[in-house]
Amino acid sequence: MSDSKQGRVVVVGSFNVDHVWTLAQLPRPGETLAGTYHTGPGGKGFNQATAAARAGAATAFVCALGEDAGGQLARALAAGDGIDLRDLRSAQPTGTAGIYVDAEGRNSIVIGPGANAELSPAFVGEHAAALDAAQVVLTQLETPLESAVAAFARARDAGGSTLLNPAPADALASDALWALTDIATPNETEFCAQLQRRGGAKLDPDALAGLDDAALHAHCRRLLAHGSVVITLGKSGCFVSHADGALRGDAQAFYRCEAAAVKAIDTTGAGDAFNGALAASLARAAQAAFGEHVRYAVRFAGLSTERAGAAAAMPRDGEVRARFG
Repeated sequence: MSDSKQGRVVVVGSFNVDHVWTLAQLPRPGETLAGTYHTGPGGKGFNQATAAARAGAATAFVCALGEDAGGQLARALAAGDGIDLRDLRSAQPTGTAGIYVDAEGRNSIVIGPGANAELSPAFVGEHAAALDAAQVVLTQLETPLESAVAAFARARDAGGSTLLNPAPADALASDALWALTDIATPNETEFCAQLQRRGGAKLDPDALAGLDDAALHAHCRRLLAHGSVVITLGKSGCFVSHADGALRGDAQAFYRCEAAAVKAIDTTGAGDAFNGALAASLARAAQAAFGEHVRYAVRFAGLSTERAGAAAAMPRDGEVRARFG
């Protein structure tokens, strides 16, 4: 690893203004319920960039924002967390998300892409120097696929690692993006959706955590034959699967990592917390065994669920280490 790359992460992705309703149970079709409301920053890309920065990585965020209050919020918050913001100024409104959170911390989310849909490969290419300098480049599926492909191709050419969070579950990652992916981090629903679309078995997300380890490893190899897959399983922790001969310092090709002992009140940004923290840990100590990075990311994500919100709920590296050692 080049010393110039150490500790550097680039996140290419989305920013949304989150509109959040907290209520006893998630609404059913046709049902009107009373709840409490708050608003704040979100979007998978921004959540992950915030997590990476707070986990101690020098973080750049490539995105598209509107010339509105949401865009102004993103710029101010990025500056506050020391994030190197690289934003395309769009005529579209800044992205939004409507989020319902129940008494158990479960959530349902609807996204309005807005400016996020304007993020172009050409704009990503304008920031090639940042991509070249990064140890890890992280992206998701809330922005155009061709822009994610452009970012990963540049990262690969420069010798960096690529980390794909294939979310949300209803978005399809292209074959070109999978080919450029070193590490994929789906949750149960995303894993099952992406696996089926790539010609694998049709699996039940609710039953995934209960599968035999060897069987789950085989399914992971069908999703991403050449790289590593980390399935985040909520209260069941996560499952790690490596390609043969590419164990990233681990002693085993597949294993489980238990969830952190926390008292969750809101899981809205937990997956993003995991991804940003994993990227930061990989960038800061690339020679450490992969399992060490996963355990750190699990703890970081767990701590984030003890706070309400998405980006605002991300803890800091010192808090994670003080809590878990």
